[in-house]
Amino acid sequence: MQIPWELVLSFAIGLTLLCLIGYLLLVPMRFMWRLLAGGVMGALALLLVNLIGSLVGFAVEINPFTAMAVGFLGLPGAALVVALQLLL
Repeated sequence: MQIPWELVLSFAIGLTLLCLIGYLLLVPMRFMWRLLAGGVMGALALLLVNLIGSLVGFAVEINPFTAMAVGFLGLPGAALVVALQLLL
């Protein structure tokens, strides 16, 4: 019993397309996980700023926007949020 070459070719093309679709779905998910982890780390950094700032009566609101800004920009983002809180 022989396997037709068209069947082998169709399975190879299907497997290649399946791998390509899996890769295209995986890349955005990595970005979303990194963004979520950055937001959590930003919220923790703002919590630390609030703990230190409570000694002198200073507090920064922790919301998703400030947490994502600090998580995405890092230390300059934290300085930006603190500067905006002092100015406004």
